[in-house]
Amino acid sequence: MKTTITAKNMNVTTGITERVMKKTSKMERYLNPNAEIFVRLTREKNNRRTCEITVPFEGVVLRAETSSDENLYVCIDQALAKLERQIHKHRTKLGKRLREDAFSPNELEYDADTAEAAEADTESPKIVRHKTFPVRPMSVEDAALQMELLGHSFFVFVNVETDRTNVLYLRKDGDLGLMEPEA
Repeated sequence: MKTTITAKNMNVTTGITERVMKKTSKMERYLNPNAEIFVRLTREKNNRRTCEITVPFEGVVLRAETSSDENLYVCIDQALAKLERQIHKHRTKLGKRLREDAFSPNELEYDADTAEAAEADTESPKIVRHKTFPVRPMSVEDAALQMELLGHSFFVFVNVETDRTNVLYLRKDGDLGLMEPEA
């Protein structure tokens, strides 16, 4: 398993590297040996630390992101706990892609009792990031699974039935909405 660590606005010390390598090595229990793990560590202006872990494999992307004002090590542990919960939640759907012996014990490897804090910005919204991504043909059900695995509130994809770009989004009532463009 290959782990890539990148940092923004901070230096990655050997202690941080060793901690990330030690913690991510336990994910071998769930993932195939040729899987890649991308860990992105960020320090923001208000000294808030963020850890984002992305695991792309076989057409599925698992992603977990956490932030903390306290300690970067806490962020790493929380992000790995989120990732592990995602794998457990979707293990029947992802079962064929994960390792065969991934779920022999039913205990979680990481501490899942940590709570997340959310901050609300009062400033007017502005574009702070521009992102490009490949749009793959898939069914609506696959798009819903991928959206949930990424933890996003929307997902853009090409519908295999209509061969058009669609947007799947999470409604306030908890259901999903599908936007289809007219020709």
